[in-house]
Amino acid sequence: MLAYDDPRLILPSDGSRERLQVSAGVASMRKRPEPDATQVSQILFGETVRLHHEEGEFGLVQNDGDGYVSWVLMEALSAPVLTPTHRITAPRLHAYAKPKVIAAPNFVLGYGALLTATGAQSGAYLEFERAGWIAAHLVAPIDQLETDPASVAEAFIGTPYLWGGRDCLGLDCSGLIQIAFGACGIPCPRDSDMQAAWFGDPIEDWDQPGQLKRGDLIFWDGHVGIMLDSETLLHSNGTFMTTMKEPLAPAILRIAKEYGEPTGARRIEMSDAVGAAPAWLTLPA
Repeated sequence: MLAYDDPRLILPSDGSRERLQVSAGVASMRKRPEPDATQVSQILFGETVRLHHEEGEFGLVQNDGDGYVSWVLMEALSAPVLTPTHRITAPRLHAYAKPKVIAAPNFVLGYGALLTATGAQSGAYLEFERAGWIAAHLVAPIDQLETDPASVAEAFIGTPYLWGGRDCLGLDCSGLIQIAFGACGIPCPRDSDMQAAWFGDPIEDWDQPGQLKRGDLIFWDGHVGIMLDSETLLHSNGTFMTTMKEPLAPAILRIAKEYGEPTGARRIEMSDAVGAAPAWLTLPA
């Protein structure tokens, strides 16, 4: 089993630890402080990080939401950290410079981005710090949580596959799972091997008829999907380069040819997990 002191989650003990907030539409986390380095994850608008140090245009940061550590362009981060009041509930939207449908958009924001209201309202639009004007029906109060992670995941059907993605314009398999459960108030590890080791509880005899149900997770070596019912899998995958649903049985046969058989299944008990502080997420003071 993976140890909680996995290097992907450890920010060096020295450094500044300054808290900053993402003010770009989305910020790529890269393996090295280079613009063409592999993207390993993303941080959404309004999410917060802890800065260790800067190297050129990049900073080594830790995402407060999932503990992930990597390099982010400093221009995507701002201070001070604002307290979020709302979150985006549409798969994707534009934030506008003015409260008009014909106004110039500032940028695209995606599901789960965190917003801080200024208190200003004009017609159907609310104004948000560092973002602009957004149609009120596309956001929800920060404490208004979803209750069905599978429904959240379904909203991303057709979203392109993107390695390291957890945004409306591109997701990887574990990013989809993290966003779906996060919308329900359940912190979820970033990568599929972390999810397979730490998230929820194993399902015994999961491969027997009738054992799986909506919201269960199925794991392969390096891959994960969520069940919509006992027979239908939803996953973002690099084979078809999209987020899609398909019958589980033929998916297992197809995936086995390249990646092997499933390694197991896990179930998250919603009533126990909502708002709970996970043991795997330990952030520095």
